[in-house]
Amino acid sequence: MRAKRISLWLVIILNLVLKGEAQDLVYSQFYANPVYLNPALAGSKLVPRVTLNYRNQWPGIRKGYVSYHASWDKHYDALSGSLGVIINNEDEGDGVYKTFSASGIYCYGKNVTKNIELEAALQAGYLNYSLNWDKLLMGDQMIDVNTGALGPTHDYVPEKLKVGNVDFSAGLLAGYKSSYYLGVAVNHLTRPDISFYDNNTYRLNMKWTFHTGMLIDIIDGLGETEINGLSISPNVVYVQQGKFHQLNAGMYVNKYPFVMGLWLRHNFGNPDAIIVMLGFSHKQYKIGYSFDYTISRVTIKSGGAHEISLAWLFHSNKLSPKRFNQIISPDF
Repeated sequence: MRAKRISLWLVIILNLVLKGEAQDLVYSQFYANPVYLNPALAGSKLVPRVTLNYRNQWPGIRKGYVSYHASWDKHYDALSGSLGVIINNEDEGDGVYKTFSASGIYCYGKNVTKNIELEAALQAGYLNYSLNWDKLLMGDQMIDVNTGALGPTHDYVPEKLKVGNVDFSAGLLAGYKSSYYLGVAVNHLTRPDISFYDNNTYRLNMKWTFHTGMLIDIIDGLGETEINGLSISPNVVYVQQGKFHQLNAGMYVNKYPFVMGLWLRHNFGNPDAIIVMLGFSHKQYKIGYSFDYTISRVTIKSGGAHEISLAWLFHSNKLSPKRFNQIISPDF
């Protein structure tokens, strides 16, 4: 069984390294990771916000994808906008392939009319990819059944086992009457080269993200809800990167202090997963857990995906009355 699992990761990692099929991670709790979804969501809560996210995808396949995220963001009246910082770390194949990125965000906000708020953001940072060649089992390597020793391989070690490059992204966000929100983000604008081989160039595909939704108070209809009210928030998130396409469609149900969610994730070739989420919301912190029930050909034997999110809001009584209108979006 161990050899089969290693062989599966060999296929995945070699596709990443040799064929340039790398793609960005997509979190299931996309609004619990707001500035990762769209840098224009930086400062959307106005007060300082710290978020932490953990995702374990396909745990049944020897630590498939384990990802960590941390971010901070805050609105500043003096800057007519917001600042944010993002750090991501991803571990694929139990340390075979790792990704680290860190970036900063500036987001400019503008009240276009009494009811319409626009946000535009620029994100700049650094990407680093690393490969642990010693953990790979090549297809032409023979295994000694008595000792477990591996035979030689004709594949050669890449010239670089670590590559890095600067990276730029941008985002736009619009809100209407604290009821509707619509956003678009583009990551990897300069398509950084992340090839491990000197005689080969692989430029990372740009990632396009489109997201939209609305907030509906069950009693009062469209608009900002009371903290103790009952509301629903249908939303859609579409992600495209190279040949990869993904559509998430579903709904949040909010009844303070609880938040529940249900979505279908579809990769166009076939339905991928049903996502269920349960969260606890407080004025100063939020905790969420979600599980991806895999319905694709990978099957639930992969272990699905577990995701945990934490957020802290540092409320202040010193907010200026001239601050920009807050664009309402889901908390998880």
